[in-house]
Amino acid sequence: MRKLLLLFVALATSLSVMAAECVIVPRPVSFEPQKGKMTLNSKSVVYVADKSLVRPATLFCSYVAAEKGLQLSVVENLPKGKGVISLSIDKSLAQEEYQLDVTKKGIVIKGGSEQGVFYGLQSLRQVVFHSKGNAKKVSVECVTVKDKPHFGYRGGMLDVCRYFFGVDEVKKFIDILALHKVNRFHWHLTEDQGWRIEIKKYPNLTKIGSVRNATQVGRYSKRTQPVYDGKPYGGFFTQDEVRDIVRYATERYIDVIPEIDMPGHMVAALASYPELGCTKGPYEVRKMWGISQDILCAGRESTFEFIEGVLSEILELFPSKYIHIGGDEAPKHRWKVCPDCQKRIQEEGLKDEHELQSYFMKRVEKFLAKYGRSIIGWDEILDGGVSKTATVMAWRGPNRGIMAAKLGNKVIMTPTRYCYLDYCQTSDPDANKEPMAMSLKAKLPIRKVYLLDPYDKLNEEERKAIIGVQGNLWTEYIPNFKHAQHMLLPRLAAIAEVGWSYENKDFDDFTRRMHLFRKLYDKCGYNYAPYFFNGIE
Repeated sequence: MRKLLLLFVALATSLSVMAAECVIVPRPVSFEPQKGKMTLNSKSVVYVADKSLVRPATLFCSYVAAEKGLQLSVVENLPKGKGVISLSIDKSLAQEEYQLDVTKKGIVIKGGSEQGVFYGLQSLRQVVFHSKGNAKKVSVECVTVKDKPHFGYRGGMLDVCRYFFGVDEVKKFIDILALHKVNRFHWHLTEDQGWRIEIKKYPNLTKIGSVRNATQVGRYSKRTQPVYDGKPYGGFFTQDEVRDIVRYATERYIDVIPEIDMPGHMVAALASYPELGCTKGPYEVRKMWGISQDILCAGRESTFEFIEGVLSEILELFPSKYIHIGGDEAPKHRWKVCPDCQKRIQEEGLKDEHELQSYFMKRVEKFLAKYGRSIIGWDEILDGGVSKTATVMAWRGPNRGIMAAKLGNKVIMTPTRYCYLDYCQTSDPDANKEPMAMSLKAKLPIRKVYLLDPYDKLNEEERKAIIGVQGNLWTEYIPNFKHAQHMLLPRLAAIAEVGWSYENKDFDDFTRRMHLFRKLYDKCGYNYAPYFFNGIE
């Protein structure tokens, strides 16, 4: 009888431990189930040992109220009794590192900074959501979590130029990033098809450049004549709206990195101020997709005066260390026949137009450096030579990142075949009734996203150059935010896990956790794609 009793106790303990199986995305470094449970109820409070933690604590309470119905309050004086969630900063931990302990008496989260505590609360948010209970009482399995990210840069990019998304939609995008512990929001704000940010010195950028007179219908092709819908399309963010969005992101420990793409992808600016182009126009805001031959003139000083005027206002709006200045897809045809550009090449002793672009980018970088800022550019900035202080965003393939790393530049890996979330999500988009995507040939199921290895083919020394990863959402074929969420989720979770959990990735375990995480997407009202959850690739 005694043996049977011991067997029953062992089985009960085992089941209790199994119930605390990891539900956190991205996967933590260590998740150790403990014996027992603790209870949260309407009398439970979140105690902050430091006033700086009121903000993340308040956000956590709002999450739990919305997702579980449980109302918690934040206090600055430690109460007696059980059921307290205690938050504190432990300087022995790294900035984004945290420890989470759920015991029978209460919950303790320590972080290396406010940000670390916030990430601990995001993990607790997920644990609480998946725990049994309701608005009156939630029973949380005891567990010890020790966690920190592998990469310091974990990004998500949103293009608001091809199609415009408003303030509330951008904030929802930021919420999605925060849920996945993504810490950079790369905001693509200028394009051939629309200039989306108010610049007070140059009012025509939004008066003229923010509106195209029509939009291409269907997929872009060089072989067929485009068809247009005949409807004006536009939108832009005022500077006050930008400040509001930056504040909102900062409260969620996300840096907003603005992208002002140059010297290419500038037709909207050329339409606003034709003197900035080599031919001086006339230009119109581009209504079709693809790449334009018209780019900023690199030969005239007035171009650099314009750039510095724009960037001066950008610096006032965005506190981010990084400013993205593009550098991609800038055809050199106009420069080859432009007297001013050719004169610049001769005067500066440059070899060709590629070196002229290098001169252009280095000059912009020098201007930003005066204000303590650093540049990020797409991997084309490697062509013609690039300064060692520029960070390269490798998009045309991992080899471009490898090249940059070997040159000694910092690198963010975002290769198309792993990180372009505007691509199809299954092997048969038509059969699976996928919405329109960038290319029918390019397939990017979530399993492939998860295979991204930012360190592939790099030695230990070269690996130090890789600072992170990023998922990009280009919107040529994404006309509304519902469609954007469909393309973003759940693939962003895979990119987030590569960035956070590189050393302990496990796709089978990721799949198990995501089937649970899906319920949180449902509760948040996110319009995620169903294919992965239905076993379709």
